[in-house]
Amino acid sequence: MKKYIIAAIAVIGFIVSGLAQGLQRDMQFWRSYDQRGINVFETGKEDTVAYDGMKVRIGGHFTQQWQNLSHSNTATPNVNANNVNLNQLIDIGAGTNLATANLNIDVALADGLRLNLVTYLSSRHHPETWVKGGFIQVDKLGFLNLGNTDWFDKYLTVRVGHMEINYGDAHFRRSDNGNAMYNPFVGNYIMDAFTTEVGGEIFFQNNGWLAMAAVTGGEIQGGVTNPANRKPNFIGKFGYDNYVAEDLRLRLTGSIYTTSSSARNTLWGGDRAGSRYYLVMENTLATTAAQFTSGRFNPNQTNNITAWVINPFIKYKGLEFFGNFEQSTGAARGEAEDRTWTQIGTDLVYRFGTNEKFYVAGRYNKVDGTLFGSGLDVNMERIQVGGGWFVTKNVLAKLEYVSQNYNNFAANDIRNGGKFNGLMIEGVIGF
Repeated sequence: MKKYIIAAIAVIGFIVSGLAQGLQRDMQFWRSYDQRGINVFETGKEDTVAYDGMKVRIGGHFTQQWQNLSHSNTATPNVNANNVNLNQLIDIGAGTNLATANLNIDVALADGLRLNLVTYLSSRHHPETWVKGGFIQVDKLGFLNLGNTDWFDKYLTVRVGHMEINYGDAHFRRSDNGNAMYNPFVGNYIMDAFTTEVGGEIFFQNNGWLAMAAVTGGEIQGGVTNPANRKPNFIGKFGYDNYVAEDLRLRLTGSIYTTSSSARNTLWGGDRAGSRYYLVMENTLATTAAQFTSGRFNPNQTNNITAWVINPFIKYKGLEFFGNFEQSTGAARGEAEDRTWTQIGTDLVYRFGTNEKFYVAGRYNKVDGTLFGSGLDVNMERIQVGGGWFVTKNVLAKLEYVSQNYNNFAANDIRNGGKFNGLMIEGVIGF
């Protein structure tokens, strides 16, 4: 409790300091941390904020859930030397989860030059405050005094840092520790494509067309040891995003992520903050911090991996559809053959009321593939149904019913005949 009080005091101090200096403002080429950031993907090239000297913006996200989930399985007992059945599910019921919090710092360093740094103050997995990542974003080159740079300023954006990678579009909509403002649901996808890597990307935009190429180290922490096991990672994206008619927005992108070798790739295990469904399908020895991926699935493709995803997004007035059609092929180090996993995600959201302050939403999510180790072909299916209310542009309340089933797992696997379901309530603050 003491560390959370200290973290809260630190955040309040930062905020008060920023407000006192008049530093709470929008930034150039920046995604808002409140309701205005919904359905924003990459930052555009429209220059709507004048640069008038170096400025610092300090913001934050805070999220709290109330959980009432139940779970069950049909796995055969697996008793260890201490007479503990490792396939017996832990007893869970209604209660509140640990509050999560992010500290967001953005700095306008020059006209078209921005620094971003996000710190997790409180997360499910790590007991200490730690940095998620940061980057420098360049949208204009005037600060270099190179003469006419319209060729860059109008069309290109460069990011360099230890940062969230731009693979696919689902990472723009997922909950990111304390930041659950952009996600119409409480939980993310079962296979959650998210990680931070050291590298750089160049992004092109013109009349709705977009293209991105990036090179990274392919690992969440980087390193210089075991050089024979480390190869660069390449990421690409191509698509179109524009209003094709009045009130009708169409976005369609395709992305690819590939590396031939890695000491430990984490495309499917890079979220160290933790999932939203605490302790579901975990045994009696589990803790919320150690078993922080409850309800998710990692295919354990940590050596070589090639993943691709197609993301359609359609918005007509208040009605939105987002799709995630994905395939990932790869292996863990030492595996003789690659394994393939596929994921389907379909989100339907209807927003209504003044400034779309209310919404209802439904999602179907399924993953299937070959398990590491056993070689069994299994699948998992999830349905999420709920809604939300933006009390203000900075305050969001969500309600969700979730149901997930585990199919074709071995009799001695804790997930055999597994399922969980129930209600979630989540409150979010973002500024």
